This record gives sequence, C-alpha cells and structure tokens, in this order.
Amino acid sequence: MRNIPLLLAFLILLSPAGHGQTVEKKRYKAEKITSAPVINGILDDEAWQTGSWIDDFIQFEPYNGREASQRTEFKILYDDDNLYVAIKAFDTSPDSIVNRLTRRDNPDGDLVGVIFDSFYDLRTGFLFGVTSSGVKYDQMFLNDGQSEDSSWDPNWWVKTSVNEEGWVAEMKIPFSQVRFEKNSGNIWGLEVARSLYRNNETMFWQHIPKDAPGLVHLFGELEGLEQIRPRKIFDATPYTVARAETFKAVPENPFLAKGNLKNINGGIDAKIGVTNNMTLDLTINPDFGQVEADPSVVNLSAYETFFSEKRPFFIEGKNITNFNLGIGDGDVGNDNLFYSRRVGRRPQGYPDLEDGWYADIPAVTTILSAAKLTGKTKDGLSVGFIEAVTAEEKAEVDNEGERTFQTVEPLTNYFVGRVQKDFNEGKTIVGGILTSTNRYLEGGDLAGFLHKSAYTGGIDFTRYFKEKNWMFSLSTAFSQVNGSKEALEKTQKSSARYYQRPDNDYVTFDPDRTSLFGSGGRAQIMKLNGHLNIMGVITWKTPGFETNDLGYIREADQVLSVLWAGYNQWEPKWIYRRYNVNMDVYSIWNFGGDFVTQGYEYNASMTLKNFWNVWTGGNVSGSTLSAGMLRGGPMMKVPGSYNTRVGFSSDSRKKLGFTFYTNASKGFRNYSLNFNSGVELSYKPTNYLSLSFNPGYSKSYSELQYVTRLNFNDEDRYIFAAIDRKTINTSFRVSLNLSPDLTLQYWGQPFIACGRYYDHKYIIAPMADNYNDRFHVYTASQINDEGSRYTIDENADGTVDYNFGKRDFNVQEFLSNLVVRWEYSPGSSVYLVWSQNRSGFNDTGNLRYFDDLGNLFDPSENKPHNIFLVKFSYRFGLK
Repeated sequence: MRNIPLLLAFLILLSPAGHGQTVEKKRYKAEKITSAPVINGILDDEAWQTGSWIDDFIQFEPYNGREASQRTEFKILYDDDNLYVAIKAFDTSPDSIVNRLTRRDNPDGDLVGVIFDSFYDLRTGFLFGVTSSGVKYDQMFLNDGQSEDSSWDPNWWVKTSVNEEGWVAEMKIPFSQVRFEKNSGNIWGLEVARSLYRNNETMFWQHIPKDAPGLVHLFGELEGLEQIRPRKIFDATPYTVARAETFKAVPENPFLAKGNLKNINGGIDAKIGVTNNMTLDLTINPDFGQVEADPSVVNLSAYETFFSEKRPFFIEGKNITNFNLGIGDGDVGNDNLFYSRRVGRRPQGYPDLEDGWYADIPAVTTILSAAKLTGKTKDGLSVGFIEAVTAEEKAEVDNEGERTFQTVEPLTNYFVGRVQKDFNEGKTIVGGILTSTNRYLEGGDLAGFLHKSAYTGGIDFTRYFKEKNWMFSLSTAFSQVNGSKEALEKTQKSSARYYQRPDNDYVTFDPDRTSLFGSGGRAQIMKLNGHLNIMGVITWKTPGFETNDLGYIREADQVLSVLWAGYNQWEPKWIYRRYNVNMDVYSIWNFGGDFVTQGYEYNASMTLKNFWNVWTGGNVSGSTLSAGMLRGGPMMKVPGSYNTRVGFSSDSRKKLGFTFYTNASKGFRNYSLNFNSGVELSYKPTNYLSLSFNPGYSKSYSELQYVTRLNFNDEDRYIFAAIDRKTINTSFRVSLNLSPDLTLQYWGQPFIACGRYYDHKYIIAPMADNYNDRFHVYTASQINDEGSRYTIDENADGTVDYNFGKRDFNVQEFLSNLVVRWEYSPGSSVYLVWSQNRSGFNDTGNLRYFDDLGNLFDPSENKPHNIFLVKFSYRFGLK
C-alpha cells in the first residue's frame, strides 16, 4: 500500500473516459387555477380540465432507455397556496396492481411520485410519492441524489383510487412545504416517476442514463410558476403524555417499594419559516417514548458501541449537519463531528453510595429545549444550526429515610453550526462546521472525569470534474477539550489513544494537562460514472483528536489509506438482471511511523432473472500491531485473520420471503475462530398485514480475551484468557396497517449470550516473533479455582501472589415494543405505546436457550419492567 498514488494513477489511465449520454431536457408548463380541486383520488373536478396531460415515460430499470411497458400520464396545476399534481398510472392488468398497506416511508407495492428541484440548484430534490394503497413516501434528495433523507416528513394531502384502467393519485402540496426563493418561479427542476411493482420496473418522465454521475442535475424543467410567492410555514404542535410503569417491587428500597410509577408530562414542537427558505424547528421538553428500543448487545471490548439515532427531531435533516471523517459502514465509517445520541444521553455519573443506601437515578438526561435552523438559498448557501440545552440531573439518595441529592449529569449546552456553499452549478462546494459542548461543572465529582468544554471544527471542499464524472474532496477538522487535570488524565488514558503506553515515545502523557488539541481529516478522489468506479482515500486522526463530547470516534492516532475499485453491470443478460463486484486494499499506520496492518477485501452480488439475490465477500488481514490489546500497556502483535461470507435472498415482492446469510473467520496461528449465521423470514398474508421472523446464531473463540491488569513484584501483569462465546438472538415484527394513517406495530427481541473464560495466561513478550512466546499459560500448580475467584501462586512458593474474579456470564433479555399510531390529520397524531424489558443474569457461562428464556417468564424469578403511555399531539398551523 505504500504505492497507492502509483496504483491510483494506473487505474485512472485504464478507466474509460466514459460519460453518460447527453439527453435533451424536457419541459412542462404548469397552469394556474382559480378553483381548487377536492382531493379524493377521482379527478372529477372541473380544475383537471385545465392544462395538458403528458405521457412520455422511459424505463430507468430494468432496461434503461427503453419505452415504458405501461402508459403513465401526469398534470400539474397551482393556485396561490398549493401545487396540485395528478398522475394516472394506466395498467392493462389492473387486477395485478399491488395494494399493500404499510407505514409511511416504507412503501411496498405500486408507486408514483413527483420530485421538485425548487431551488433549481441542480443538487436538491423534494420527493412526494404515494403507493396505490395511499401510503405516503416523501424524502429529500441531497448532493445530486448521491444521498437521501427519508426522515423529511412534510404536511401534504394525497388520495388514490383504483379503476378499470389502472390507478390514480391526486396530491395537494402546500407551497409552505417546498422551499424556494421569491421570484424564483421561472424554472424548477422536475421529475415524475412510477414503479411497476410486479415487473420491478422503474420509469421516469425525464430519462436519466443508468451510468449518469448523479440524478438531480439531469431532471427536466417545470415552468409557468412565475406568479407564485413563497409561503412561510408556521406549525405548532403541543403534546401531552400520560405514562405508567410497573416493575418488581423491592420492599427494602423506598424508590421501588410500590412497584409502580405514574406521571403526566407535556411539551411543544414548532416549525417556523424564518425566511422563504429557512426553517426553524423548536422543541420544548420533547418526549420520545414511542421510539423503538436499541437492540441488545454484550460488548467485551474497550470501545463504545455505536447506536443509530431514532428520535424524530434529530433524524430529520441530519444530512445537513453531517461532517463524516470515516469510510463506508461500521464504527470506522461512523467517525463524525456530530453524533446526536450525545444529546439526552444516559447520565454519565453515579452517586456515591454506602451499604444500606438506595438511589433513584434518572434513566436519561432531560432535554429542556432544542432548536434547529435549516435551509438553503437559491444562491447555493446551505445552513444547519442546532442548539440544545439538557438539564442538570440528580440522583435522589435515601439513607435510612434521610434524602439527599447528588448530581449525575451537569447542565449542558450543545451547539452545532454547519454551512456549505455551492459554486458553478454545484460543481464546487465549500463548507465548514463548528460544534461546542459546555458543561456547568462548578464543584462536585463530575469535574473529575467530564470536560468542562469541548470544541470541534472543520472545513470541507468538494470539486467535480468532467461533467461530474470525477470528484475530489478534502475535509479537515480540529478538536480541543478543556477541563480539570483529572478529567484530562482520563482523556489521555482513554481507549481512543492510550498516551500512557510505556512504548509510546511520540506523544507525552502529562498528568498536569488541562486541555488537549488534535486534528483529523480525509482526502479522496472518485470516479462516479460508468460501469467501472474507483476510489482512492486517505484518512488521518492525530493522537490528540477527541470528538466524543458531541461526536463519535473509536480510535485516534491513525492514518488509513484505501484503494477501491468496483464494476457494475445493470443491463439484464443471461441469468442475471444486474451484478456488481468490488475489491479494495487498505493499510494503517500510527503517528509514530509504525506500520500497523494491511488487508484485502472483496465483495460480489448478483440479482438473478427471477429476482433472487446472491452475494459473497471476504477479507484477509495481516498481523496487527494493536495499541489497545493491553488497554494501556505496550503494543502487542496480534495474528492476522481471514473471513468469508455468503448469502442469498428470495424475491422480496412475494408474499413469502426468505434470506439466509452466514460468515466465518479464522485467525492465523489458531488465534481465533468466529461463526455466525441467520435467516430472515417475511410473510405478507394480506395487503394490510406483514410478519417477519429473524433468528440468528453466533459462536466464537478467542485465545486472547482481556481480563484485568494487576501488579506483581513491581511489574504489570496483563491477565488474559481463552473465551468461548455463544449468542442466540431473534427479532420478530408484526405490522398491521388498517389504513395509511392507522398502524399497529409490534417488535420483540429475545437475546441470550454467554461467555466462558478458561486457560488463563499473562503476557510476557507482546512483540515476540513467535506467537506462543508472547504469553504464559498458568499451570495447574499456579492457578487455583476458589469458586468466584482465581488465586495465583505464580512463583510456586505456596503463597498466593494475586487473585482476580471469574468473568463467566450468561445474559438474558427479552425486549418488546408495541406502538399504535393514528395520524388523524397531517402533523397531528395519537400514540398508544407498551414497552417491556425482561432481563436476567447468571455466572454459569453456559448456554441453555430454552431454560434461560423460560427463566425470563418465570413469575417467581423475574417480573418485567412495563411502560405504558398515551401521547396526543395536535398541529396548529398553515395548511
């Protein structure tokens, strides 16, 4: 990988200049009306006699550029307040139209939609789509269609109907829901799309070549809107929540003695148009009780588990505040200056309790208020600002009837500011970001491990070349954290950097430090068009780079380079409809100049003519110099590994769907062995009911699992063990959709995980060339099992030298979540929610699935924690 620039240049020379065929842009003229149609999906109003019906649609998939197999017509009208869109989806077999009811933004069936580039910036599109059963599907296309935001949920009206000629969609879209500049109505970008579900066919009014580098800049054009004026949105949605909890009563604990809790809460959300194209979202005392729980995990590493954001306020528009420094998926790909799960997190402190004391500790930090300003001007200036304040959280402590309070999370202010500017029709983009976290830490124990303030910032630059067929981007970022000596000592010793490593001679561990500065960045070049795509990228994070107060980073002190190439074939031939293959080679260094590791990866997938999918992939990694293996000790050489994975899935359009996947990896020198497999079953017995069942099983072995660090004869002892782990997890989901606006969804997840530690050992020469020389396995005369602990007589003199606890575990959980949602008017809804958590633990280290699961439902051993809530919200505002 030291020759990445040469390899990249070679691939560039070999790749065809290739660019999508030039397609003439179509134009459609909207007509103004004085009498608005009634939105009923029938098109029997006089208004629809005005204007022209257009029916010139071309296939996008599967046969790009061919004439559509079914005729589609559309018409666009408007008045002073709204756009009106009618789409006729003709079908020669109307009894074959798929009318499945689902939740919003999860379409399953025949679909039509209209996309407006109302900014006419050739980069941003607003999609208003609907299935034949009337389910809304709306989202924003960003960055010329290279990214999408399906969390965008505007307030608009649509009705559908099926007739003997096909089906019809009738829409009313308020101008307040579409952002545009005053006097910008001369030209909008326009695309109209249809999906014919049974044929897996997608057709567009404005043809877009499949090898085009982007979508939005190729849209057709909408004219005739010269008389429109922007409408500023003003929506206020107050809510109230009634909540009840039941749990196992603990008579000696005054906080749990009754076994139940009840409360009523309220708040307000608002969406306000500050200018024609800038929207301010406000929330006061938000409630996210309807949000599904995070999946169960058992994390034995030193690194934080990444969980996806699910709260609506933070999901909507998240692409605007995104500043990613990673590559691809997974935790490395999640390196970002803004990780919204930091806001309203579980309190980070814990009360100081003595024997016989009890505490009531908040489960989450209260968000007092939050504001989000987002928008984009016609000149290409995009902005995204978030300001949030979270409350000081206190644990109430009971000492034999005497109550005191201890702070477990300080009053905190979070800020994110993101700005981007387009130049030259989006071919050049320059942007920046600034984040800050400020905590009130006057006195108290929290100042010993939390930063008083933390700041990050960055600048990014993107340039497209050769009709957007090539792209170069550069992002740079900095971080600075400030706090007490104790807090900064913990930061220096954290798993992200391990300044205290005895062999770390390129950074200085300073226990008197009160601030830490670092930087990071990413540079990449990509070929975007045609069948062959390539990418060269390098990322870097200095040892002092720290973003975890408001962002997410697993490891700093890293330079990563990747050379990737992929080939896509999308024209159906032989046995396939499409396939793609890709591969990459990567190398990692640290800032001390050490070559950490190198690896190779490959992936391939194919969609067959019968709409089944098959895929495979794998990777080989060389030996790794791990800075974190000894968790603050010296680097250790760890054997490399190889991995392979395969899977297949049936036609997802059918009532019964099936997916199978498996992967296995093995460490060289028999250092590790991992296997996991799973199936995904889905069944749609009717158009309004869907069921899914996804069981999975994993089994793993590692010869080197960290246990603890001890001291013997003034020397560190890094204690490890072999570990066998087994996990069985299942998720099942029931979705009952009584109408597009009334849904019931249940999700359940039983989870059993166990781990058994054995063959304990300590590290003696972590960098030895011979793998077996790096550690010493305790002999039978050195280690003694004392039940809950092991005692060690390392020098065999008959005296216990040190001891450590057993780590065997068996974790059981069963999570349930039932949500009934009724959107009785756009933006106004009622939620009925029941969530339940059953959990258990033992230290056997053995997996007995049915016994373990049965224990969770044994009333003599386990009483679940139930939460019931009713949430009512009503939207006041412009229609």
